[in-house]
Order: sequence, then C-alpha cells, then structure tokens
Amino acid sequence: MSSKQRPSILDKSLSRGRTEVSVAAFALLFSELVQYSHNRVSSVNELHNNPVNRLSELGQRVGVRMVEILFVRERNYKRETKLLNILLFVKETLWKSLFGKNADKLDRATDDERTYYLIEKEPLINKYISVPRDKSSINCAAFVAGIIEAVLNSTGFPAKVTALWHKGTTFMIKFDDAVLARDKQLEGR
Repeated sequence: MSSKQRPSILDKSLSRGRTEVSVAAFALLFSELVQYSHNRVSSVNELHNNPVNRLSELGQRVGVRMVEILFVRERNYKRETKLLNILLFVKETLWKSLFGKNADKLDRATDDERTYYLIEKEPLINKYISVPRDKSSINCAAFVAGIIEAVLNSTGFPAKVTALWHKGTTFMIKFDDAVLARDKQLEGR
C-alpha cells in the first residue's frame, strides 16, 4: 500500500459540492417553471405583478434555502447587520452562487433613501425565454426578485423587490423604514 491513500467519498466534506449546472438543463427546467406558472393564472398581471406574483413566490422558496446554504458555507454562520453589507452580499456572494459572476451594478436611488437598484444587463434567467408579443410585459426575472426578497427578509432586512425592464433588468429593492432606522442607529454607535 502506498503512503498516499486517496480519501474515501465518505471522508469528503459535505459543505462543498459540485456547484455547476448545465445551462441547457437550467433553461429547460426554468422554461417549464414559467409555463407551469403561466398555465395556472388568468392574466399577465397575476403572473408577474404583486401581490399574486407566482414567479416571485417560487423564487422566495429558493431564496430562503439559499440563505441557509450560503451563511453556512461562505460566512461560517455569521449574519450581516448593516444595510450596505447585505446589499454587497446579494450583489457578490448570492449572485456568484446563482449565476457564476457578480451582478453588474448596485445603485442607490437619488430621491428615496429606502430604494436601491441591482442591475443585471443580460440576466441568464431571461436568456432562453421567448415571450409572445401580446405578453411582452412579462419579466421572468421576477423569479430572481423573489429570491432576493427572501434573502433580505430572512436576514432581517425586510424589503419588497420588483423586477423592471431598465438597462437590461433592474431589481428595485425598497426597504422598510425600520431597516434604515436600525442602520442609522448602528452607525451612531
């Protein structure tokens, strides 16, 4: 027997697995998800707009699980307490985990301190979806908006997230007033 034995599969860590998924498999699965959601609503507004946003609801289920996974793997159970840090976590860590890269841009609204914009010029989620002309207002990135909203809400930063068609896809994040008050209090320490 050699001095260098290969570790058994049972000895390998469970915390890091293979993170790559075939784009074709993802596109097929997501396309079926959109069709499933679309077949169970009576209008585009019901599919896409709040409060009955089917894609966003499904994304929220994913987002809650992403919080559990990412804070165990990446942060060693340490949660964020500041607003800017959680936004950077979403822009970088969450985005990289979901799409293999950072989001393109993070901006703050000039007229409302509660509103931030996360911009993705060419979101993978919309890349393989063909939307009929009569339903051109559908932005399937509402699924990702649901993921972002669930991540923020689960980490103690209550917000409403909406997917908009602007500069590609823009995710408008509107935080509750309590989040800003808490952040200002933390800065005052």
